[in-house]
Amino acid sequence: MDLNHLVGGAVNGAGLIFVAIAIPRFTRQILAAVLVAAALFYLWFALAAHTSAAWLAVELAGAGIYGYAAMRGVRGSAWWLVAGWALHPVWDVALHLAGPGASFAPAWYATSCLTYDLVVAGVAAIAILIGTHLTDVPRRTATRTVVSPLRPSICTCSACACASAA
Repeated sequence: MDLNHLVGGAVNGAGLIFVAIAIPRFTRQILAAVLVAAALFYLWFALAAHTSAAWLAVELAGAGIYGYAAMRGVRGSAWWLVAGWALHPVWDVALHLAGPGASFAPAWYATSCLTYDLVVAGVAAIAILIGTHLTDVPRRTATRTVVSPLRPSICTCSACACASAA
């Protein structure tokens, strides 16, 4: 493993999580979208290397697993996002750095993802534990539509229909 990629991954992961936390309205969506994108990159690498259909199915399954965690993290508990980010290094190392996916996945990507994912998961977990906006479970609330009442007509003529309505 290259130390530069490990440090770079940690720095970039810190950048992501702090930007996401700085935008409270979209924190969960940002963390979820990047989690899914991180998994989809491996599918892209597999497609570019013209791997077997079985291996593409494995990569699609991984994207589905992380997509599920992302969806649950957006709609429910943010701990799903933490779990997705904390488990993604297993995918990086076991399959793509030391496993059969090393034949097509760039080592720099898998190495960087290792620290990137752990930093994002760690800071997100701390944010939940200290009680930031990630702690709250999002609720679906109906927004009220306010319609302004109709103003009475200012027409003073007796010939039009608006005078008889008033």
